[in-house]
Amino acid sequence: MTEFINTLEIELEKNANPKIALEQKAYMRNQFEYYGLKTTLRRKIQSVFLIKEYLPEKKELDEIVKTLWKKPQRDYQYFAQELAYKYVKKLDKKDIKLFEFMVTHKSWWDTVDFIANKLIGEYFKTFPEQREIYIQRWVDSNNIWLQRSALLFQLKYKEALDTTLLKTTIHLLSDTKEFFINKAIGWILREYSRTDPSWVTEFVNNTELSNLSKKEALRLIK
Repeated sequence: MTEFINTLEIELEKNANPKIALEQKAYMRNQFEYYGLKTTLRRKIQSVFLIKEYLPEKKELDEIVKTLWKKPQRDYQYFAQELAYKYVKKLDKKDIKLFEFMVTHKSWWDTVDFIANKLIGEYFKTFPEQREIYIQRWVDSNNIWLQRSALLFQLKYKEALDTTLLKTTIHLLSDTKEFFINKAIGWILREYSRTDPSWVTEFVNNTELSNLSKKEALRLIK
């Protein structure tokens, strides 16, 4: 594991661009440090580390992700979540704890949205009995990033989206003034409108939502 991380660190540092790093840091409101790697270059560098034959054993994933999450450069968190995605066909019930850790540490939309959609979304497909337990817990948590995840994990579910659960979650969160929650409500409804525009239209017309949520929800509906 140590060699895996150290080699990754060498490759990222070798390609660092301080000028771009400053621009990336400013874009993220100076919350995180960066190496200054544009997405295409970072993915090219990390692609070798994500080859199936070279992947660490699944049992090491928790420790690797948490180690990378503690590093100051945001590039490590991007890599860590994409590494975790390589194991979605080998999910264990306990993996939800790791995903919660990722959502609640160094939280911002750029990682949370990937985790909610790609990791938590796949987790709840594998363990549907866990959905209501965790969604209720996250809604009650007062953590906006867990609440956003409770909304967005079904983003790409299409016909498999649980409208009852979505409706309940939105009702529980719709009185907030938090931008990231109201934006997420609109986003999940807009995405589902690609599958069932009639349901979304009826729900929006009969639900008290923020103007932002309504605008986002109906954007694709003529």
